[in-house]
Amino acid sequence: MDILLINKMLYSESINIRPRLLKIFLVFGFCFFLLTSAWAVSYSPAAEQEGSTAIYKDDPAFVFWAVGYENYEVGTDVDVVWQTPEYALGKAAGTSFDIVSLGRGGKITMTFDPPIENGEGWDFAVFENAFNDFNLELAYVEVSSNGFDFIRFDNVSLTQDPVSAYGSIDTTLVNGLASKYRQGYGTPFDLSDISDKPEVLSGSIDLYQVTHIRIVDIIGDGRYFDSEGNVIYDPFPTTSSAGFDLDAIGVSNGAPYPEGSIIVGPSPLPPEQDGNAGFGGNNGCFIDSVLFQP
Repeated sequence: MDILLINKMLYSESINIRPRLLKIFLVFGFCFFLLTSAWAVSYSPAAEQEGSTAIYKDDPAFVFWAVGYENYEVGTDVDVVWQTPEYALGKAAGTSFDIVSLGRGGKITMTFDPPIENGEGWDFAVFENAFNDFNLELAYVEVSSNGFDFIRFDNVSLTQDPVSAYGSIDTTLVNGLASKYRQGYGTPFDLSDISDKPEVLSGSIDLYQVTHIRIVDIIGDGRYFDSEGNVIYDPFPTTSSAGFDLDAIGVSNGAPYPEGSIIVGPSPLPPEQDGNAGFGGNNGCFIDSVLFQP
């Protein structure tokens, strides 16, 4: 084979390779854009930070507070001194002591009279007694208009690793769970966020006559999951007053969120997770199909 023919073959092969290299470059660039865009959105930061949705206990938007409780099912690792549900009635105290502990996996249902109504903005806020912005004991929040049929708010937790008893959680990676904020600041919930749920559409739950709110503790060792299937981690193991510590639940019936706060946005993808903007998921970047197509 002469030199001229070899050169022609090499040139021809290089022409064929260039479009494929360009295609690979574009795909990698697009995937990088998706990944960085996903992480560009975060949930509300800690209380008193710009963009936070935290509601202070003395906010004039509160019109009434929980008046009763039902079905206090205390979990494990709670001393008797912390098992007084009456401490969760009325206005939030914003202290470490005026609370009822649910224990690991415990729950309590708070009752309201008059009923809570679905207004324009946030409708109620749940207060816990976290002593700082990071040691957060999380819980699911569910509502009912008859005391029997409950619906849970969608929630997201993107904490990637187990958290020790006095460890930290980044509040910007948590949404739709109670106890995003330190004591004295409530986590707001908007009944409109669940208006498209089957229980609401069928009439089982009336969002303009909510009489019960159930708080369900999350055991933070990895056995509980958020609405998107992510493992939920929070401080574990805690003792004596383990689990969610309920201070109060206040009602506004549709108050506006704090000015400049982030209310909605796409869920950030946790690191190392395959999926819509990741590598290797069925809806990912399809790098393998680009590299190995004939």
